[in-house]
Amino acid sequence: MDNHFKFTNAVIGLPLFFVVCLWFVFWLEIRFDYDFVTNGIYPRTFSGLQGVLFSPFIHADIEHLYNNSIPLLILLAALQFFYANQSIKVIGFGILISGLITWVIGRDNYHIGASGLIYVLVSFIFFKGLQTQYYRLVALSLAVIIIYGGLVWYVFPNPETLGEKSISWEGHLAGLITGFVLSLIYKTPEYKKLIKYDWEKPEYNPEEDKFMQRFDAKGNFVNLSPEEKEQIFLSYYTSNLPIEYEIVLDKKNEPKPES
Repeated sequence: MDNHFKFTNAVIGLPLFFVVCLWFVFWLEIRFDYDFVTNGIYPRTFSGLQGVLFSPFIHADIEHLYNNSIPLLILLAALQFFYANQSIKVIGFGILISGLITWVIGRDNYHIGASGLIYVLVSFIFFKGLQTQYYRLVALSLAVIIIYGGLVWYVFPNPETLGEKSISWEGHLAGLITGFVLSLIYKTPEYKKLIKYDWEKPEYNPEEDKFMQRFDAKGNFVNLSPEEKEQIFLSYYTSNLPIEYEIVLDKKNEPKPES
């Protein structure tokens, strides 16, 4: 399984490219005095659907952008390294599905920022690692929940999310749900544990196992009865014919006589 974890240029290139795009959009706003906020998600309006695609690239201020950039660098790199086959699909459908859910359940206001995608990545990496039951991916899940476990407090309305610096808890909740759903949809057969022994098979029945039958109810080993030994030995046959062996010398390897 470890052979699937390969460091490639995409592990660094993908996160950098995505974050650079975010900063480039923010630079355009400052340089040309644009206001992209109106291109965000405005729930339950036709024009607000454009934000499903554009909202992750729009941020209110530099603090908002910075707070999203660091987690994206880390989580996108982890996604590309451990789930390279699923990374692009998770990012693409994560943005679309979480955006549509936000469009349905969001408050009547513009929802912007890449925090919804961050919740998609945290949710996907956490739940997928537990589903694979592979120790390295489970360890990754635990690491993610230790570092970003506090984000769960921002998926529900509270005084902080509804205060002066209003936070789109709807977008966070949508990202969390989307990441979990994607973890169920996208399978990782490359991390499936290989079955080497009969007792690892789902249909294994210890009562039919000849070896397990040698133990009593208390776990003590029970010797074979004389009848069982006789049955076992009856399955083997011996021959009374004498066997003669003839040794043939390999003449090719013999030293040549001296002349």
